[in-house]
This record gives sequence, structure tokens and C-alpha cells, in this order.
Amino acid sequence: MSSSAVETESPDLVCELDNVQGMVDALTSVRWKRHQDAVLELSEHGIVLIVEDTGCLQAKVYLQRELFVRYEYSAHGRPRFGVSLGLFVDCLNTFCIPGHSGPIEFQYPGPDMQLLLKSTDSLSSCTYAEIRTRIPDTISWDYNFEPAGSTPISFTVKSSALKEAIDDLEWPGSSIQITLQPTPPSVTFKGEGHGDLQIDFMYYANMDLLTAFNCDQVVSHRYKYKFLRATTSNIPSSVIKDNRGSKLTIGRGGMLKVQHLVSVAKPSNSHQHIDSVGQPPSRIAYIEFFVKPQVDEENAYDS
Repeated sequence: MSSSAVETESPDLVCELDNVQGMVDALTSVRWKRHQDAVLELSEHGIVLIVEDTGCLQAKVYLQRELFVRYEYSAHGRPRFGVSLGLFVDCLNTFCIPGHSGPIEFQYPGPDMQLLLKSTDSLSSCTYAEIRTRIPDTISWDYNFEPAGSTPISFTVKSSALKEAIDDLEWPGSSIQITLQPTPPSVTFKGEGHGDLQIDFMYYANMDLLTAFNCDQVVSHRYKYKFLRATTSNIPSSVIKDNRGSKLTIGRGGMLKVQHLVSVAKPSNSHQHIDSVGQPPSRIAYIEFFVKPQVDEENAYDS
């Protein structure tokens, strides 16, 4: 066989991750449906997993190449393929042993365009899995998130407090109004259904919960409850226990961006150099949700 033929058959990506549980936590955070498709995009910078719902909600998990102990990328362009998110997470879970999360190798594509997974921590045994992939039906839509003004409108709140607030505001089929005002600096979550329920985060009174606040004008938008809830409802308890801050930014037209951080560092790494968010550098997966605002005739007239 010629060397050119061998090159043609070489995989686009071979990479190895030393903490499977961290990846499971990150992907579980964006699994808001039992049956849910995802698109994986590969590049020299890492892996991005994208999930969407009815053109109103999109989530992305960024797995930067620095998260991997080995990352060999040889593709031209950026290969994209679809998988069942539930199947992918369940498959990864089979590589997780309680109290021990060993290394796992990923390879794409396999002989029949599969995503191949295998454990690499034992010479005597090996766990191996193949996940069938598909060609994505549609191209993921680009939110083109833009700032609402010269000053970014954003706030950072403890993840556990954000999840608790959204859970407490549940009304079937309702919407949640999020209001930011500069004086006094505060964030209000208001649920509307069979009655009204309101939760206020006052910046100076709750700086242990509302850890950062940027707003120079009153801003108020409504979001469908089921989409807002999806941004926090599936974050694993282990991540909530770490209680890092979740950052919410309101962009042009009321587009809401919710960002979470999930550690993929091995527990034994806790004694190495720590960065400003309390984890070894580059061992964090970034998760972003984009939620479109609810727009009705009254809101359209007011805006």
C-alpha cells in the first residue's frame, strides 16, 4: 500500500482525556431532553458540542485541546458529525468507575465513520465502544451575539443560587422576566403564571451571591420558562457543590447568554498551580447557553 493511501486512511482526530467524569458532567449539563441529538465539530483548537431546541435555545460545550493529555489533529477544515447525546453520555458513563475516573481515548472517524472510544489505563483489559454517527440534518444557527450597548450588561451569580431561583419560579407554561437596574444595582427574576413571584438579588446586600454586576441602564426581557430552566436544571450536583459563578449577559434584542464552568481536572491535581477560579489552568470546560427572548405584540410595541 502506498504512503499516500495510508495518509488518506489516517483518522481526523485521536485524543486522550484523563478524567472521563469531568466530560460526563459537562455534557450532562446540556442534556435537557431524554432523546436529544447533538453535533460535534472538530478543529485544531478542540471539540465543540452543540445542541438546539426549536430555534429558541442553543447550548455549546467547549472542550479545548488543553483539556486533553494528547490531541493529534490531522483533518483539513472542521469535520462535523451528529450523535445521540444521550447515547454518548451513557457510553462515557460505562468508562467511569466509582472513585476512579481513568483515561479514555477518542478516535474519529472509524472504518465506518464511527466515533471510537477505548480505555487506556490497563495493559490487561480494555473497555471499547463504537458510536454510530450521522450527517447533521441542518447547520447550527449562528446567534451572532452582540452587546446591547457600549457597556456589557451582565452579572455573575453563584450557580447554586441561580438554579434555586429558577426552580422556585416554576409556573406551567409561564415566562420569567429578568430585570437589571443600575440604581440600586440589582437583578430581579419575576415569574408570571397563576400569580406573581419575584426574587431579587441586591448587589451590595448579596455580594456573596451576586459576585459581579455591570449595567448602566434599566433592561428587562421575558424568557420562556422551559428554556430558561434548561440552562440550570441538568447541572450535576457535584458541579453545583463546587458553586462557581455562572455569568449571564443580555445582548442586543434581549438575547440571553448563560455561561457555566465545569472542572475536568483529576482530583489528584488539586495541589498543582491554581488559577483565579480555583482550578489548574486550562482544565475547565466552558458551557454556553443562548436563549431567545419571548416577543409578543406588547413587547414589540414597547421596544
